[in-house]
Amino acid sequence: MTATLELAAGPARVLLAPEVGGAIAAYEWNGAAVLRRAGPGALSRGDVRGLASYPLIPFSNRIAQATLRWRGAEYALARYLPGHPHAIHGNGWQRAWEVVERSARHAVLELAHDAAGPRALEWPFAYRARQSFELARDALALCLAIENTGKGAFPFGLGWHPFFPRSSATRLAFDATGVWRTDATQLPVRFEPVPAPWSFSAPRAIGATALDHCFAGWRPPARLRWPETGIAASIAADAACSYLFVYVPPGADYLAVEPVTHMTDAFNRADAGAAETGTRVLAPGESFSCTMRISIAAVTDDPGV
Repeated sequence: MTATLELAAGPARVLLAPEVGGAIAAYEWNGAAVLRRAGPGALSRGDVRGLASYPLIPFSNRIAQATLRWRGAEYALARYLPGHPHAIHGNGWQRAWEVVERSARHAVLELAHDAAGPRALEWPFAYRARQSFELARDALALCLAIENTGKGAFPFGLGWHPFFPRSSATRLAFDATGVWRTDATQLPVRFEPVPAPWSFSAPRAIGATALDHCFAGWRPPARLRWPETGIAASIAADAACSYLFVYVPPGADYLAVEPVTHMTDAFNRADAGAAETGTRVLAPGESFSCTMRISIAAVTDDPGV
């Protein structure tokens, strides 16, 4: 049986699954789902993609053809999605994390990656990661940190992949300066202003909108509202998380709103000379962290989120 860890603060409850990618299995407020609940059997199967949220470390989204090009070298990476040509979301979501602190409202998880032997396919550079969760009555704060424990500098990025419930009435709002158009495998090909069908600068129902795109120049917060439960959520993040992935698959009962520090395939693009990819470099012994906060409120009237 998969071990879980529960946090509680007044009407708020969070269930963590440290052994399954250091993921969140549930976040509820007054009994209603803020993040989507784990799918049937997802915990027992160790199916992190069926849980509520997981960390993106040491990169988010895709690295083209599962090959990292960095400072004159090429590194092969593991492919975690069957039939998909690219590496995706780093390796933190594929590993068990250790609980190092816990209280009624607070928990800290750690992961040590040594990049030795087969682990080098996960990520070729050693690092230590730390997640902290702080639950209040009306908010959940998540901090994600990475430390370079190896001998060479490496590119990195951080982020989160929270899934939220979705119905035809779910309302979304977020503001961004532009969006990356993608090819059939979700690699970026062209940056352009946000087209009207994808614009949520004014709050509106998601309806039949389908998205799997990286928005740049995101200005927090993003906001969600569920009329059927009378709950609104505000998703904020540090300035370092200047990119927002929005994933709205057709016909699904969930969506993802993902604050991240870089665009898709950022490291390869930066190594080829592209600017403004969000790529950061971590020297030996250095560390970096960022924070996301999901705030919750009861909403008794509309029209806005």
